[in-house]
Amino acid sequence: MPTSVASLAAAVLAGERGPAPARLNVTSAFWLHHTTRLPGADVTYQNYYVLLRVGEVFGACSFEAGELDPSFCEETSGLPLDRLIADAPLPVRIAALDAYLASVVPHHAAPGAEEVVLPAGTPDVRARARDAAVAGLLDVRDGSKVGLIGVANPLVDAITARGGTCLPCDFNLRRTASGLPVSRDMTEVIDAADAVVATGMTLSNGSFDVLVDRCREQEKPLAVYAQTGSAVVRSFLGSGVTALSAEPFPFSQFSSRPTSLYRYRERSVPSATCSRWPRSVC
Repeated sequence: MPTSVASLAAAVLAGERGPAPARLNVTSAFWLHHTTRLPGADVTYQNYYVLLRVGEVFGACSFEAGELDPSFCEETSGLPLDRLIADAPLPVRIAALDAYLASVVPHHAAPGAEEVVLPAGTPDVRARARDAAVAGLLDVRDGSKVGLIGVANPLVDAITARGGTCLPCDFNLRRTASGLPVSRDMTEVIDAADAVVATGMTLSNGSFDVLVDRCREQEKPLAVYAQTGSAVVRSFLGSGVTALSAEPFPFSQFSSRPTSLYRYRERSVPSATCSRWPRSVC
């Protein structure tokens, strides 16, 4: 089991996770800037993604504005994955690691993966279906405190509707749509929570190791919803991550047709942890 993203990358580079990454080349590289404003909302979300195609799969990583220039695409197609995993800007390293792990075991062929097909429809219909699938990993008990690292407003609503107290944390928001104050201190939120739900963007901002270590040390369940690095997060199931909603490209917001996400649950959870985490996840 990996203890950190760096240890996972080192194992991949050493050939311990499958074929040598030097044998797998990027066939296409994408830099995407995407904005979303759903009907009735007063916030426009700004999203940036790097995508690397390797065979039939895409490795993905979101990043902050200005962190990666579109010119990276010019020389990335054709490069072997080992070069990118070992020495590239952080978003590209994560996307390359994700592409490698997804190419070895695609989500649609992974043991234990539960496929959830999101319906065709408008962006808000598909977003609600996606967030309902993520919320399906939760069975929040009355009075439980759930840290939400990376705010998605439907998940805030799902936690509170189930009787939980949501403790939101995000670098880019000050209040949730329902008016809850949003903390910028992830460790403070984790320490106060009974369980934690986090976004895969913790990989792209470098906080994933801290998140996993802290939840592991405190024996707190951790569920992750990931477009970024979904195959990377999958590697941590049973090693700090309790449950995962993995959404490989094309993401729900990039298509109006049915697409799939894949839910994973770690079932060999110690009973002490299960006493604090929903039975549906244990």
